[in-house]
Amino acid sequence: MIEFRSVTKQFPDGTVAVEDFSFTLPSRQTTVFVGSSGCGKTTLLRMINRMVEPTSGTILVDGEDVSAQDKVKLRRSIGYVLQSSGLLPHRRVVDNVATVPLLNGVPKAEARESALALLDKVGLDRGLAQRYPRQLSGGQQQRVGVARALASDPNILLMDEPFGAVDPIVRTDLQVELNRLQRELGKTIVFVTHDIDEAFILADQVVILGKGGQIAQAGTPAEILAAPADDFVASFIGADKGKRTLHLQERAGDGGLTIIVDGDGRPVGVLGADAGTDAGSGAS
Repeated sequence: MIEFRSVTKQFPDGTVAVEDFSFTLPSRQTTVFVGSSGCGKTTLLRMINRMVEPTSGTILVDGEDVSAQDKVKLRRSIGYVLQSSGLLPHRRVVDNVATVPLLNGVPKAEARESALALLDKVGLDRGLAQRYPRQLSGGQQQRVGVARALASDPNILLMDEPFGAVDPIVRTDLQVELNRLQRELGKTIVFVTHDIDEAFILADQVVILGKGGQIAQAGTPAEILAAPADDFVASFIGADKGKRTLHLQERAGDGGLTIIVDGDGRPVGVLGADAGTDAGSGAS
C-alpha cells in the first residue's frame, strides 16, 4: 500500500507542482493518475521512489516512510518504466533486462536466464536478446523496458506515460499486454497518463488531477463515467459533449452486425447478430 499524507512539492523557482496531497493507493491494483500537463501527476509518481523529494508531507510504502530508506535500495526495489524506455544504448537487450539483478549481486548466468524468461513474459522473441535497443521498434523497446522493471520482482511498478511515444496500434497492443501481465502478477501499479481513454482501459482506480495535484475525482472508471463529480471532470472525460454516450445501430448490409457508435456517430465496437438482436437498437 502506498500512502500520501499532506504532500507538497514546491520547486526552487517557486512553482508549486503538488499542494497538500493526501491519498492512499491500494495494494495489487492499478491506480492511474491522469490530468493535463502541469497538474503534478509525474511529480507524484517520482516522489514514491525519491526521484523527487517532497517539500513537506510524508509518503509511506507498507507503513514505512520512504524518506527514511536508502535511496539506491529503494529505487532498486521499485520497478520504473519511462516514456522513452530508458534503455542503455550500449548494452544488449538481455543485459538491459538483467541490470538490476546484477547490481543486486545475482550471478550473471542466473540474471541472464531470468531476463530471457521475462522476454517470454512480455511477449518478445528470445531472438531479440542479443540486439541493441537501436535495432528494436518503439513498441519492442517499451516491452523491454517493462521486462527490465520486472526483473527484480518488485511489489511496486511505476509507469510514467510509458506508451505515449508509440503509434496507436502499438499502444493498444501494449495496453492489452499490461492488463494481461497485471492479471498474472498482481503488482501495485502506479500509471501516469494524460489520456483518459488509456486511464479507463488500464485502471482499477482513476485519480483525475487538477492544478497543483488537487484531486478532482477518484474512483473506478465505472463510478466516474456514471457520475462525474463536477463540470471539470465531465469536460475532461468528454461527458459534457455526449462523447461517452453509446448507441447501437443495426447494419443489415454488413452480415447482420450491430455497430456500437459514440455520441459523435463514430464506431467504437461491434456486436454479433445475436447480441444485437437481444440488446435492441436503443441507447445503452
